[in-house]
Amino acid sequence: MDTTKNTQQTPPGRLLRLTAVEGLTGLRKSTIYAGMANKPPTFPTPVRISARAVAWRESDVLAWIAARADARPQGVAK
Repeated sequence: MDTTKNTQQTPPGRLLRLTAVEGLTGLRKSTIYAGMANKPPTFPTPVRISARAVAWRESDVLAWIAARADARPQGVAK
């Protein structure tokens, strides 16, 4: 009989550096940082991964993209 606990944890999400975030969102660095500077922030804030480097949680960026798509008016011609 197996006595070990089956503790399936959700694997941590990927961390994206600025160039990957720019590629996903279509925004440039200045717009991303301006969104983070808003009160309250209108763009996800990054996590510090070292003394001089930050990265964004992929899940946060994807959620931001989804929220932007949901806020888009329906039936608007392109």
